[in-house]
Amino acid sequence: MAVRIIYVRHAESLWNPIGRYQGRLDPELSERGHKQAPLLAEALKKYNPTAIYSSPLKRTYMTAEYISKELGLPINKNEDIIEIDHGDWSGMLVDEVKEKYPDMFNDWLYKPHTVKFPNGEDLNEVAKRVKKFQDEMLEKHDGETIVAVSHTVPIRASLTVGLGLDLDKFWSFGCDNASYSILDYDKVRPILYKLNNTYFLKDLFIPAMDAL
Repeated sequence: MAVRIIYVRHAESLWNPIGRYQGRLDPELSERGHKQAPLLAEALKKYNPTAIYSSPLKRTYMTAEYISKELGLPINKNEDIIEIDHGDWSGMLVDEVKEKYPDMFNDWLYKPHTVKFPNGEDLNEVAKRVKKFQDEMLEKHDGETIVAVSHTVPIRASLTVGLGLDLDKFWSFGCDNASYSILDYDKVRPILYKLNNTYFLKDLFIPAMDAL
């Protein structure tokens, strides 16, 4: 069988609209994020999840709290779906990164699988931990639907490795704030069932920046 994993990107944080790399830094949700999250939670009810997992960072956990309240399920913190460690890029604006790391920034956009963030992680490290999460969920929740509240990099990496694709396809998957994507995961025939759903946000939808 398979486990249905609903990957949720956290609602908008204080840093998303200004284009600041967050990584393991811990800004909270923005005012718009607090409006997005309950709409997201309501949209997930129809899938009847049996468990909620969340990255421990504030922006994900606060989003998960809205989902928990709507679904009546506890939140399980999980370090494997935490955001990539952006290292020295953490806290920098996109324009600042472009100026200080022009070649690496270009590689991040077009050859993301080759980038190792200074004093941080690379995609291979993220891919290993999100694959570990998928396999653990398959063992623990086979035949069930779960929610995983995470971040743009681990979600894109999860879809890439979960479908058996190379990491150079990382940017092929959209991942906006307060979106959800569904992967019916097994090791033989994984299926991408939904991608980057945001229809329920209506006027609260804001597209993600390309570099983030």
